[in-house]
Amino acid sequence: MNLIEVIIYTGIFVFAITGALKARTHQMDIFGAAVVAFVTAYGGGTIRDLLIGVRPVNWVNDYLALGLVVSAVLIVSLLNTNFTRFRRAIFFTDAIGLGMFTVGGIERSLVYGINEGYSVIMGVMSATFGGLLADMICGEVPNLLKRGELYATACALGGVIYLGLKYYGIEYNLGLFICVAIIVGIRILSKRKRLRLPEI
Repeated sequence: MNLIEVIIYTGIFVFAITGALKARTHQMDIFGAAVVAFVTAYGGGTIRDLLIGVRPVNWVNDYLALGLVVSAVLIVSLLNTNFTRFRRAIFFTDAIGLGMFTVGGIERSLVYGINEGYSVIMGVMSATFGGLLADMICGEVPNLLKRGELYATACALGGVIYLGLKYYGIEYNLGLFICVAIIVGIRILSKRKRLRLPEI
């Protein structure tokens, strides 16, 4: 297993935790939590693979990834904490997942011959569309569309910087770490400082 696969699997687990936590705030049963966790973990990557023509899509026949989702749901079901902590945990796990899936989506797209510009778009989709689908299932306004949330923007900035680092020959593992750190940092900063894009 190479580094990018480790990042993708870690991202799957983190996003599955995010989805399961979200389901718990909506008082779903364990089946509902599994559905939301699965969609959060796999939704963006599935759409990416369909668009770039990967067959089968990333989760088919992958028992390890499925096991990570099941484990995430079981872990969350055993947690005993209050609602405020859940919301805080969702934000931070989601921010980490965004960074990991952006990198993973970019690298997977490059492997399949997508050019650098569109690989960033595929990375953003990988990171954000699972959460978009999960929010819709839960009846929430998706974070991707919320005013004042630098969500996809954080992924795009991190992805562009990541490709820039690769172009200038920055060591591979270091570039991955910097990209994830930038995306997480932008998410946290935008939340605390209420940074937002201009209105249309």
